[in-house]
Amino acid sequence: MTGPVALRSLVGGKWVDPDGTDLVDLDPARPGTVVARGRLAGTAEIDEAVRAACDAAASWAATPFPVRGEILARAATVLDTHADEWGTELCREEGKTRAEGVGEVRRAAEILRFHGSAGLRPVGDVYASPRPDEQIQVVRRPVGPVAVVTPFNFPIAIPAWKIAPALAYGNPVVWKPASAVPLLAMRLAQALVEGGLPPGVLSMLLIGNTDAPALLEHPGIRRVTFTGSTSVGRRIIARCGELARPVQTEMGGKNAAAVLTDADLDLAVDQIVAGAFRSTGQKCTATSRVIVTEPVAEEFLDRLVRQVSTIRVGDPGDDGTDMGPLVSAAARDDVQAAVDAAGGREGVRLLCGGTPYTDERADGAFLPPTVVELDGDDALWRDELFGPVLTVRRAATDREALQLVNDSVFGLSAAVFTNGLDAVTAAIATLDVGVLHINSETAGADPHVPFGGARDSGFGPKEQGVAAREFFTTTTTVYLRPARPLAP
Repeated sequence: MTGPVALRSLVGGKWVDPDGTDLVDLDPARPGTVVARGRLAGTAEIDEAVRAACDAAASWAATPFPVRGEILARAATVLDTHADEWGTELCREEGKTRAEGVGEVRRAAEILRFHGSAGLRPVGDVYASPRPDEQIQVVRRPVGPVAVVTPFNFPIAIPAWKIAPALAYGNPVVWKPASAVPLLAMRLAQALVEGGLPPGVLSMLLIGNTDAPALLEHPGIRRVTFTGSTSVGRRIIARCGELARPVQTEMGGKNAAAVLTDADLDLAVDQIVAGAFRSTGQKCTATSRVIVTEPVAEEFLDRLVRQVSTIRVGDPGDDGTDMGPLVSAAARDDVQAAVDAAGGREGVRLLCGGTPYTDERADGAFLPPTVVELDGDDALWRDELFGPVLTVRRAATDREALQLVNDSVFGLSAAVFTNGLDAVTAAIATLDVGVLHINSETAGADPHVPFGGARDSGFGPKEQGVAAREFFTTTTTVYLRPARPLAP
């Protein structure tokens, strides 16, 4: 890449250069280095995009399901073709390591292919009727234009897992990506256009947060799907409730891993370090809390700290780097401030990290991977930091450890490390989370199974897998009876 990429919004099938506020996309590893540059769209572009979606809705719904799937499959091929190039751009724009960036682009292609194949699976149901000569069918239809709002941390995969099922089930989409990652948003829209998506079926609007309500509240929008913070999600839920508009939100997490007495400690350490520090901890499913039972606590913590201390933090474009920067200097400062504030509180012990860099990384949005042990409740235990900070508490028994997993307002993901069937059974029965891992890290989501959280981590139907059709379709129950049954 020789210079900043020119950013554009996709509005009703046309790439446009709006005349709004400057949008400057910076490299978090190299302050002042511009990755891409453009201008924000505004309410005029929102109106045009929603109008185009409404105009395209009927013809897109009437397009045969397998044909819609073929378009998604072709878009997936575009993503695969450009995976190295666009993955490197993702690395520069968001701060993931290059390997993670390339992997995410390929994951987006996988998601498009999965949902593109939905037309080859059953799309309705048939039920028996208590009346003779009658059949009851439940048919599924598109819901109409959908507003999609996505976060910065997975700038191409999360949009793919919302947009792909919406399109597959016949709905036009108007998409607001996070302003921090506009380049990868433009790349996904580019892939879908190159795949053959008709004009108006997808608009991608680079708009600021202040203009987002104009999209979500637009009378032409039928449903809203959002991934982001719990505070913003709650406001969206409340407003959509006032509008009687179905909404789906995937929000925050404070995910715990319980290391029980019989756990394989090498496995637990490997998985917890991966879950906590990949993507610099900027995952809603990242492991941010660990509960370890007292009999194995000392050995586990010793192994954990030694492994965390080997994590190589630096330029995400270098092959030898394990962890890159946070998405911005502001994000870095927020996480560091939370760690600094905890340092003066009783019962808080810093085991490793926690101190800002003083070398060449000091100018970038870098933080060291940090492990903090807590004697009891603390803000670090409660609050989602969205960074490379792992808090640890000890439990006297396995039962207490599982109880502490539930000690959170969030309920997205959890992990339990054990070889005991009784502990696994107890975890499945009692842990109030949407995703449960046994002997693997808390992070990770496969496209063919439901994804989403409980309590403050999620609201509305789950995402992914066959669960996606519950949000992106509506049903009509048809009582089918011939006017004149055939004579025997």
